[in-house]
Amino acid sequence: MSLELPKFKAAVVQASPVFLNAEKTVDKVLNIMREVARNGAQLVAFPEVFICAYPYWNWILTPVQGSKWFELLYKSSLTADDILIQKIQKSAKELDLTIVIGMNERGTSFGELYNTNLIIDNTGEIVGKHRKLVPTWAEKLTWTSGDGSSLRVYPTKTGNIGTLACGENTNTLARFTLLAQDENVHIANYISLPVAPPDYDMADAIKIRAAAHSFEGKLFTLVSCSTIGADAVKMLEADCPNAADLLSREHAAFSGIIGPTGVPISEPLIDQEGIVYGEIDLSKCIQPKQMHDILGHYNRFDIFELRVNTAKTKRITFL
Repeated sequence: MSLELPKFKAAVVQASPVFLNAEKTVDKVLNIMREVARNGAQLVAFPEVFICAYPYWNWILTPVQGSKWFELLYKSSLTADDILIQKIQKSAKELDLTIVIGMNERGTSFGELYNTNLIIDNTGEIVGKHRKLVPTWAEKLTWTSGDGSSLRVYPTKTGNIGTLACGENTNTLARFTLLAQDENVHIANYISLPVAPPDYDMADAIKIRAAAHSFEGKLFTLVSCSTIGADAVKMLEADCPNAADLLSREHAAFSGIIGPTGVPISEPLIDQEGIVYGEIDLSKCIQPKQMHDILGHYNRFDIFELRVNTAKTKRITFL
């Protein structure tokens, strides 16, 4: 029997959540899901921790000043089985839509938060849940590190999906771990970062990372990045009067779809809100591997060896 690979339309979202309001943010998610489904999309990617805030206070306030904001974030966070997540699952099934979305996930230990990506397939099932392995820089004030158990690729109607959040897309070993599991659709979600050092162009950095992963793995990368809403700025101005200046900068966000040759397959978005669509044909991942297949003929596994601990972290062992 000849091999038939999926062809479908994908969508990536560049938008802001309703800051620290999970209910209203999920309403926004449901509206966007309906919109992309009407436009023929079968896969949609949402930004990092879109439900329902990124801790910008870690960057513009001292740790002591930002501590009360951590409490607000924790109270607005959800568990993966929350009724609001179930609404998204129900909508995914009704719309025949696979969705990858970032959330602040409440852990089992009181006060514990994870930066989590959910993979919900078109049957409405949560088929995967990836927790960011290492929070980046100031993020360490907020999130607990994930473990290797979520470094997995998930077969779906729209391909074999793997996902990494923001800075961990620079982690070559994490990316190779996904590639080695036959990933052919990679979801890389980010946040707008206007507070980066002056010589750091966030939009260019995102594009470079996505292009590199697509070219190395000969796959499609969907990049979804958030923006910063006026509601977030207004709330933060209570403790940081110049929040608007600190949180506004050009080239702070990039969203788009990168093909197996490392080139965008449709016009990307920089900074402004919107939705990027692209036609995905997974058969396009085949021919480039004749040149470079780092999982096969273009590697030397008799020389190199990568070992990955996929065990879940245990807090305690009773003997």
